[in-house]
Amino acid sequence: MKKQGGFTLIELVVVIVILGILAVTAAPRFLNLQSDARESSLQGLKGAMAGAGSIVYGKAAIEGIETKASGAIDTGITVVYGYPDATSSGIVSAVQGLDDDWTYEVSNNQLFATFAGTASSAIQSSNCFVTYTDAASSVATPSIVVTNSGC
Repeated sequence: MKKQGGFTLIELVVVIVILGILAVTAAPRFLNLQSDARESSLQGLKGAMAGAGSIVYGKAAIEGIETKASGAIDTGITVVYGYPDATSSGIVSAVQGLDDDWTYEVSNNQLFATFAGTASSAIQSSNCFVTYTDAASSVATPSIVVTNSGC
């Protein structure tokens, strides 16, 4: 009689079960897609704020108010040293969609923005937000920082 080589059906099933268990435990670690998507959205908001700030600064420079500590350009956007200030009439008005698609809170010349659906009082504790801080002088630009440790 000829000796057969290969795997039995039971060995094959055991190997498949073990690979399934490894895949279930290891996949979330390597495929953290939701966190990456949230971080990318925050980076997009940061870019939108920076871009809108530059456009508003250009308009403020044309109007001659880029060195003033406060003012407003003719579109009604309030500015600090030419850049949008951290209020609803400043950077929120300058960035299209920020008011509708994001939750924000204003505190001490800073605006904290995160995803819609988050209570404004819980933004900072979420550790997943963008901070926009007013320009401190006529030679400084606003600070825009992404905090993503809780995303």
